[in-house]
Amino acid sequence: MPEEIKILIVDDHQLIIEGILSYLKDIPNLVIETTNSCDDALSKIKVALTEKPFQIMFTDLSFDNVSGNSRIDSGENLIKEIRKQKIPIQVGVITGHSETNRIFYVIQNLKPSAYLLKGKCNTNELNFAIQKMLGDETYYTHEIHQKLLKRALIEIQMDDVAIQILKELPNHPKISNLEGVIKKEDGSLLKIRSIENKLAKLRTDLQANNNTDLVLKAKELGILD
Repeated sequence: MPEEIKILIVDDHQLIIEGILSYLKDIPNLVIETTNSCDDALSKIKVALTEKPFQIMFTDLSFDNVSGNSRIDSGENLIKEIRKQKIPIQVGVITGHSETNRIFYVIQNLKPSAYLLKGKCNTNELNFAIQKMLGDETYYTHEIHQKLLKRALIEIQMDDVAIQILKELPNHPKISNLEGVIKKEDGSLLKIRSIENKLAKLRTDLQANNNTDLVLKAKELGILD
């Protein structure tokens, strides 16, 4: 690690900041600043560019205590603004959001160098994440990594017919009503037996107890909106 590592922590809950600071205090050579505001975070980062820049920023995604005068109302938009202005800083997320679709969106679109979960990170994990980020590598906490792997596996198994069935399922009280609605790649209609077989495989793949649970699992994985 460099002699001095400058880190900015952004979260609208001071208790969360204090908790993160309690973990970071045992890691040597850190210079840490904090803020509860995304607007203030961007200002601090830009001002520091002329003297000693921040190397790392950790931010939450959701900010509840946002005033009407705030220009940046979330950690996601803060990251977008940093990317837009091409500010050279490693960005990490420390959040309570563990929904697969939210994780997938953030990682795919914002490409944070780290994704950690509040209440589950500790000194060792933060130290490891900081080292990875300084080496221009990524670090996702184990739970996040597992969800991404599962999402990737499910996507490989998904085809157009499966997506059609999942989208149509909530609109029809009976499975038999799906016959005449679901189309194969060649445009021909899928018979009820084939639809039932496909549903059974989807329930197995997504570890769903029933069709209602199947739709909920698909939404949680971000397969359905």
